[in-house]
Amino acid sequence: MTIDRIGSIDPIQPGKKPGGPNQVREPRGADSISISFEAQEKAELLKAQEITAMAPEVRAERVAELKEKINDPAYINDTVINATADKLIDALFG
Repeated sequence: MTIDRIGSIDPIQPGKKPGGPNQVREPRGADSISISFEAQEKAELLKAQEITAMAPEVRAERVAELKEKINDPAYINDTVINATADKLIDALFG
């Protein structure tokens, strides 16, 4: 005498899974995250540190030369001001 198990699975036929494709699930809504203000500040500080580390070294003699030029009234004219403004705009938005 042979006794079959209740609900036995035939290895040839795929078994039915509970909650299969006929079951429809309601979407729960969009995923979201929030970043604390402190984390945002730290990220900005880290970015500033990385930019500073990548910047070239400051050359004291070049800075002194530029200070002399700026203090000379003959040096500052419309051409210099416009060229400086263009360079600033390119650096910020270019």
